[in-house]
Order: sequence, then C-alpha cells, then structure tokens
Amino acid sequence: MSTEINLDELYNNSVQILTDLIGFRTISGEDNSALINYCENYLHKLGATSFKTFDKEKKRVNLFATLKAKKSNGIKPIILSGHTDTVPVSKSWSTDPFKATVKGDKLYGRGSCDMKGFIACTLAFAPIYAKTDLNRDIHFCFTFDEETACLGAPILIEELKKRNIQDGICIIGEPTKMKIIDAHKGCYEYTTYFEGLAGHSSAPHKGVSAVEFAARYANKLIELREQLKKRAPKDSIFDPPFSTLQVGGIFGGIAHNVIADKCHINWETRPVIKEDGVFLNNEIDKYANEILLPEMKKVFSKSNIKKEIIGEVTGFDRVKKSEACELVSSLTGDNSREVVSFGTEAGLFQEIGISTVVCGPGSIEQAHKVDEFIELNELKKCLSFLNGIKSKSTSN
Repeated sequence: MSTEINLDELYNNSVQILTDLIGFRTISGEDNSALINYCENYLHKLGATSFKTFDKEKKRVNLFATLKAKKSNGIKPIILSGHTDTVPVSKSWSTDPFKATVKGDKLYGRGSCDMKGFIACTLAFAPIYAKTDLNRDIHFCFTFDEETACLGAPILIEELKKRNIQDGICIIGEPTKMKIIDAHKGCYEYTTYFEGLAGHSSAPHKGVSAVEFAARYANKLIELREQLKKRAPKDSIFDPPFSTLQVGGIFGGIAHNVIADKCHINWETRPVIKEDGVFLNNEIDKYANEILLPEMKKVFSKSNIKKEIIGEVTGFDRVKKSEACELVSSLTGDNSREVVSFGTEAGLFQEIGISTVVCGPGSIEQAHKVDEFIELNELKKCLSFLNGIKSKSTSN
C-alpha cells in the first residue's frame, strides 16, 4: 500500500503534539503517567499494542508500543526511543516553561529540545507507519527518569529480555542535530554517608568528626583521579581520553564549635571502560573499610560509612560494524561518527545485543538551559528522516 506523504501537514502535527507534550510537567522524579497515557492512547488508536513497566510507587512509567509488520519476514524491528522526563526549571525563564511558545524559527519550552521534540516527531509520523505495508515492526519506547542516572530504562530493559525482544535496531533521539553519535562514556553517581560522634570542639579526642573523615575520603578520590589518567587507553576516542572523576559537594556540620556527627559527599565518575569503574570502586571501598572506618570505630563503635549508588549509566561503546549507524547513514547521507560527553540510555540497549545509535533533532547546546528551545527546521529534518525509515520498512 503506497501512502502519500504531506510533510507540511506532518510538521504541523508534530508542532501540535510537541505543544501537548511540553504541557505535561514531567520533571525527573515526578509522576509522568499522564504523558505516557497520552502517548499510549494516541498509538492505540492507530492499532498499536503496548505494555508498561513501573517504578515501585507506580507513579513513573515506561511505555513500549508496537506497530506490527503486515508481513513477518525476519527483518529486524526498529525501536524509536526517547525519555519523557526533563530537568527542573528556574524562575529565570522569559516564557512559561510548560507552555510551548513559537518565536520566529524556534519553539521554546522545557523538554522541547531534550527530548520531547523527537517523541513528537515519532508520534506525528506514526499514522503513516500504521497505514504502510510494514515489513518490520516499529517500536515506540518512551522511558522515565533518564536525567537522573537512567533509573527508568533498566526496568524496561529487563522486561524486553523476558519477552525476548533483544534483536533489533534502536535509534535514540537525543539532540544531536541529526548527526550520528556512536559512543559516550559511562556515568556513575554516588553519595557516601559518614556517621561519627558529636561533641564539643574543645575535646576533639572524645568525638568522631564525620566531616574530617569525609575530607580524607574526598582526598583519596582525588588521588585515584590521577591514577585514572594513567589508565587511559592508547586508542581512546574521547576528550579527555581518560576516565574522569569529580567531587560534587561535601555537606556536614552545624556549627564552628561542634564536632560534626554526620556528613555526606556527592561524587561521580565517567569511565572510558567498565574496568576503570570497577578499579575505582574497589580502591575507594577498600580505603573506607580498611583505613577510615577502623579509626572511627576505635572512638565510637557505632561509626559508619555507607556508599549509596545513585545510578550507574552504562557507557556506549563504538563498534566496527553497526547496523544502526549504517541505517542512519543510508538515510542522511552522512557517514561521519562522533562521540559526546553526555550520557544516554544507548549502552543499556547495546548491552542486551540491540544495535544502537544516538541521533535526533535539536542541539545539546540548548538542553538543560533557561529558555530551552528547538529550531523548527530540526523537526522537519527529523520527519524527513522518519520518512526514510518508512522507505526502508515497506514491502515491495
């Protein structure tokens, strides 16, 4: 069945859908079910099947919806994937961040660029896929809480494994100006808590300063950071070429003359390879458990050090032969490959054997900022790209 494509109409639909999506307040950690229900109902009307996965509170939701192929002939399905959450907003916006505003050639609103613009384009094009004699399944994958250490996607990935959906091509529409991204570092975030014994500062030997032990822990992290530099692979494709580490904050104490009984450190590392993450965690855990904690317990037996994993986002590795990259190249005519410093859900899909690429409308330069926007022409580019996917997914 041939389907006439009116890109102007599709563009108008994508702007309307994006306007709707921006209207849903889906800041990371908050309930995103209204947006997910909107997407699911929209796709169900087109004949899609779907399932959801949830966080423990059943407030944050992942959606995986499918437009089935008209004829099953073994061609790998395509997964169009995006996260529904956004970062928080400040009071500095010149427009309402949760109301889409078009000014000239730009559409403003939180999430317009990162990454509701891509989701809007996929939904706008879904009716075309639904009317097409597809020779492969088209999946729509929308996740929660990507911005906070990819908390939602792993829950969905586990369900894909249970359903044996592990062979396909995944296009993650993070803002890349429709350029191919085929690698990024991992991103591991931690908070380490210290519990000591409060007391008067005039008798420091009678207390255990959580702040002082936290400071020593931070210094050890900085030492390990230098060792990470020496572990840089010779053929590293990243800038900088080594795994990085930074201490985001140290919080503790209540007064100048009170020994602090509580303190915590926020820190993160971005490993080039998984082994660097393993090395770093082994070394810092050994230092905490074999050096710091015994000293603390000599004075106060109930002293404690606890490291909490906020999130460990898997890195996205470059592979020599990538079906996903080759597909995108064939549609855009661009054979270049780039790496980025920000993290995505790509490594999670790659880890279970799904060929993955990061490619989507908008620029990361506009993401996470006051007056976030997407250039309207980027939506048009994305729609043309999705039209190319149609041509690659149509029975002859």
